[in-house]
Amino acid sequence: MDKMQIKNFIAKRVARELHDGDLVNLGIGLPTLVGNFLPSDIHINLQSENGLIGLGPAPTEETYDADITNAGGQPVTLLDGGMYFDSTLSFSIIRGGHVDVTVLGCLQVDQTGSLASWIIPGKMVPGMGGAMDLVTGAKKVIIATTHTNRGKPKILKQCFLPLTAKNQVNMIITEMGVMEVRDDGLHLLEYNPEYTIMEIVESTDATLVINNPKVMKLEV
Repeated sequence: MDKMQIKNFIAKRVARELHDGDLVNLGIGLPTLVGNFLPSDIHINLQSENGLIGLGPAPTEETYDADITNAGGQPVTLLDGGMYFDSTLSFSIIRGGHVDVTVLGCLQVDQTGSLASWIIPGKMVPGMGGAMDLVTGAKKVIIATTHTNRGKPKILKQCFLPLTAKNQVNMIITEMGVMEVRDDGLHLLEYNPEYTIMEIVESTDATLVINNPKVMKLEV
């Protein structure tokens, strides 16, 4: 798979974790692709922390409106019944525990569910965004990320970059597999058969608990 196929594969697998009626926040980058793969037989309310609920799929030439953007400044669509509101209300929704699922990217994530996503020391950063509020306020936190960065593992025994949150991540979904953070460790629930279990282990710094994982579906 090329880079775009990998991102779409991850996004489509994330979409299978969402349920009818969920209020879901999609972080910038790869997580925004999840909106393109939502099942047609259920209704998901997509939220952006800059003050939108009711996001639709990526805009086409016909639906493009430069004045409607997500928190990352990307143009988005708004479905019938969608709404705009200010950041105060948006973060009241997030901090009040009303978001069912947040899907975020990462720089690092570790086997205890800690997340580093907002800064690399010494490099400029535009701001920390709403991730710290989302990972502590959402009922379920899913990390959607490529398994490695330039060949180096992103899933670690322990994050060494500044943390966004400690012990808040529930699930990690990559092009190699689906992992769940549990009290007894990081469990590999599903694996992509394009990779062997040994390749997945070698690409992961974290210790994986492996007990008959299922095969991931490959359709993208």
